Amino acid sequence: MIRDIQTRIFSKLLVLSSMDPIFFESNSSSDERGTVSFTNDLNLQKAIRTYKVENSQLKTVRAWHGHKVEEKWVNVEQGEFLVCVVKVDDFTSPSKDSEIQTYKMSPKDGFLYIPPNFANGAMNLTEDNAIRYYSSSTLEESLNDDFRFESNYWDPWSQHNPNFYE
Repeated sequence: MIRDIQTRIFSKLLVLSSMDPIFFESNSSSDERGTVSFTNDLNLQKAIRTYKVENSQLKTVRAWHGHKVEEKWVNVEQGEFLVCVVKVDDFTSPSKDSEIQTYKMSPKDGFLYIPPNFANGAMNLTEDNAIRYYSSSTLEESLNDDFRFESNYWDPWSQHNPNFYE
């Protein structure tokens, strides 16, 4: 009975701990043939859709997109991005005082997991840029779970002199 209780408590702790963004570091190995880059701890089993964003203007802010159900994984393919996430406490009227988690990401860095109940945004810090999103939802499911907030509702951007808000 005690073991059963311990197992249930441990399972709940695992679920709670996975409800925060997680950064998965990438590594690489090189020899005379070239380089292999990898993110061995990453599990994309839930991802069923992917899309890539390339901004035509330097320092374009695309934010804030929130989901109650959808999970996302983010990977920078080219250039450098500031990727930010905020836990949404109320999807009708979220607190402006919520903690903003920021990640400066480039292709060598890895993947950022964004759990449900978070809003996310990104700003490209380089002209040549590409960022890829993996989603746990179909496009239709995502559109039915889509919550948008003004780009500067939470503002980690202004200190980087953005050129364009979307």
